[in-house]
Amino acid sequence: MTLPTDYHTLSSTSPRGLRQYLPPMRLWQKAKRLGVWNPVDIDLTQDKLDWQGLKAEEQEYLLSICSRFLAGEESVTLDLLPLLKVVAQEGRIEEEMFLTSFLWEEAKHVEGFRRFFDEVADEHSDLTRFYSPPFKQIFYDELPRAMNQLYTDTSVEAQVNASVTYNMIIEGVMAETGYYVFSLALTRNNLMPGMQQFVANLKRDESRHIAFAVYFLSRLVAEHGDRAWNTIEQRMQYLLPLVQESSQRYGVSYTIVPFNIDPEETSAYSSTQYQKRLERIKKARGQTLDEINNELESLESIQDSDTPMDGAVDSNYHATID
Repeated sequence: MTLPTDYHTLSSTSPRGLRQYLPPMRLWQKAKRLGVWNPVDIDLTQDKLDWQGLKAEEQEYLLSICSRFLAGEESVTLDLLPLLKVVAQEGRIEEEMFLTSFLWEEAKHVEGFRRFFDEVADEHSDLTRFYSPPFKQIFYDELPRAMNQLYTDTSVEAQVNASVTYNMIIEGVMAETGYYVFSLALTRNNLMPGMQQFVANLKRDESRHIAFAVYFLSRLVAEHGDRAWNTIEQRMQYLLPLVQESSQRYGVSYTIVPFNIDPEETSAYSSTQYQKRLERIKKARGQTLDEINNELESLESIQDSDTPMDGAVDSNYHATID
């Protein structure tokens, strides 16, 4: 058989094989163990009863939160493929393998949040009414543009912009803030155990995603130095005002915010998450690529152990590598 001229080398059949020691492979092993939960298996019976007992403004508040989660999960399911293509073209099979689990898990998250609207809230309206201008700019413009740029531009800057936009900002800051608000609303009030369990499972998945991003961006910084780091700083600083305005809107339209949630508290939490992400990547500036590849504790999930919903997850929750 004559192979086409653009036939590519298969890493797994080469003498190198699979580099099991790399952080993405260790995250891959965790994804196979911990990422096989099924959103459809979660019992939402009590959630339906709890929903019916909520005040109208409390229902509207939860619809707003969950609609943002749903949009975010579907956006990533739609937009992640260019990043897989880039790492595949670069022969990084270990990263590509983990990203396949990443994409599958995001699709499950879409299914889970849609169950909330279909089976708990019985809500079938157009949910875009909950999306503020900064939210729309991030999900309708910044994310797809940064990801789709990778189809024609695989430069360090393009890869950094794509990963920072999704992994550091959307997952690492916006989603984390959403989990925090969700926890304040449900866990503190002992409501909707099914949705609490769903979000706890989701957080465990996302902790692996953030851990991968820490590795991915740290690798780029180790390989390309200030060229990568300066792009990370610029991108995060550019997106910060949009994130801050979006987080402030968790209570902006209410005189008294449902569930007694303080918008200033959620905004402060968002800012803290932003700083954590930036500081964690900054550590890579003093590391070699070998140190990043072999560091056993470098990929902690940076989740907060005191977040109320964390208690719903088993002891393997944090995405440490081993």
